[in-house]
Amino acid sequence: MHLEDILAQITPLDQQTMQTARTRQGALTKPQGSLGRLEELSIQMAGITGSPRPRLRHKVVLVMAGDHGVVNEGVSAFPQEVTPQMVANFLNGGAAINVLARHVGARVVVVDMGVAADMPPHPGLQVRKIAHATGNIARGPAMSRAQALECLQTGAQVCLEQIQAGLDLLATGDMGIGNTTPSAAIACAVTGRPAEEIAGRGTGVDDRGMQRKIAAIRLALETNHPDPSDGVDLLAKLGGFEIGGLAGAILAAASQRRPVVIDGFISTAAAMIAVLLAPEARHYLIAAHTSMETGHHVMMDWLQVRPLLDLQMRLGEGTGAALAMSLVEASCKILDEMATFEEAGVAGKET
Repeated sequence: MHLEDILAQITPLDQQTMQTARTRQGALTKPQGSLGRLEELSIQMAGITGSPRPRLRHKVVLVMAGDHGVVNEGVSAFPQEVTPQMVANFLNGGAAINVLARHVGARVVVVDMGVAADMPPHPGLQVRKIAHATGNIARGPAMSRAQALECLQTGAQVCLEQIQAGLDLLATGDMGIGNTTPSAAIACAVTGRPAEEIAGRGTGVDDRGMQRKIAAIRLALETNHPDPSDGVDLLAKLGGFEIGGLAGAILAAASQRRPVVIDGFISTAAAMIAVLLAPEARHYLIAAHTSMETGHHVMMDWLQVRPLLDLQMRLGEGTGAALAMSLVEASCKILDEMATFEEAGVAGKET
């Protein structure tokens, strides 16, 4: 399916189904509103899926990996070699995302969107490489506009294939040394906030590294002059192959009425790209958690989403999203499995 067709299929939430779910929530054996955000979430799930009692059985964490030329500016505490090493760790089941995905009963799908190294063949690895790392955004664009469109299309195709395999709840994850820098640059461009308000310490850079990171973001904005209203231009000038892939996956999920749990800083940057391309996609997003990265709350405010968790996490990989998947599933089970006052023979609230 072409990107234009995907964008055209992203429609508003089903308000009638949401009202049916809201009515059922009000009749369940509890004081109205007593389950708080779980009630809101279940109603959103009804609107997304078009089912008044949605049931989520097939959870997928999509982890996309890519490298970044901006690491040459000294913006990361870890070398670029860590990206392929961590991809190998994902494939061997030894990373945090593997543990947490197993914990919530989700599959992990790993995609090489632009790792600087050629990964050895592995049955669990999808190689959809756009190129071997992006350009250095402090010196020029990350990629061409054609590559940006290819990222979006590729990410969408990966997601559509997973939907064909049964996916009914998507979580986004990422891997790419240096990728908090392009994510922060995207957020600065979209929100108009300065780099020092958005950039965080990423993998744990020291004060000097932090100054280099802020300088690189400023240079990227000054050098590339991105159009903050054009998601493809932003991706091409400031982004990453994995960021574009995740944005495409978000759009594809929304086009097929599948909810998307976005992880932290990098996933939120991808979501911003997706929403610029299709504003209605915003309503298909569930923000998993508040990242420790400085500007994450600014990005979520722009997206108009509220995080479910605040666990002081900053790992990425989809770890926060995996945990939040459990809450999304719980909200749907409450709506579907809990008895109403009438069904349970319990007296309702006195009037």
